Amino acid sequence: MATGENKLDNPVWYSVSETHKNFGIDCGSIKFYHPDYCPFGGFIALDNIKDSLSEYAKLTNSFFIIGQKPNIPDNLKLSNELICLQMIIRSKIEATIEDQIVKLGEEHLDDLLGLVKIVYPDYFKKKTASLGNYYGIYKNNQLVAVTGERMQMDQFTEVSAVITHPEHTGKGYAKQLVTHVVNAILEQNKTPFLHVAESNVGAIKLYEKLGFQTRTKISVWNIVKK
Repeated sequence: MATGENKLDNPVWYSVSETHKNFGIDCGSIKFYHPDYCPFGGFIALDNIKDSLSEYAKLTNSFFIIGQKPNIPDNLKLSNELICLQMIIRSKIEATIEDQIVKLGEEHLDDLLGLVKIVYPDYFKKKTASLGNYYGIYKNNQLVAVTGERMQMDQFTEVSAVITHPEHTGKGYAKQLVTHVVNAILEQNKTPFLHVAESNVGAIKLYEKLGFQTRTKISVWNIVKK
């Protein structure tokens, strides 16, 4: 079994084995999050994973395996591979926070889901916000930017859903929210990490500026029913 930072090579497996045990579904050779929270799975060995994939596909029409390429059963197909950089940060971000940051609760859920729907619909589900703390910036009673925590292990927490409304980009909201979330994770003595599409050059530049370093590349495989 992996130890320490090596667990980040298989973040879903170790998240649902550790901190997020209660959100997981163990399909034998693959461990998944329940699809209402996050339709992600991960596996350690390629043996017998086809049955596990078919089993999980009964719960959702489209889901993702993070890590090595899975063997796909005949009733499913591989729809896409997204190559991401997995980035990690080990020290506090010294950046000024000028806007008011609101911790999002039940009463903000409709605003959060509405914003996500515009920018980030595939990966964020009805209950994703239950996986960690989510924070937002409001302007004139409109939620214009959010960032939160998704996958969590004993030592690591993923920074996720770094989203700004398309009409409000370029105002430094993402920078402030990522700073806030990273520093909050570090205060819990955990190491923040994130995943960003290799093609998302603007976001990668921002993360590097804040102090994130690329740890590895990791693939996100989208699997759908035929």
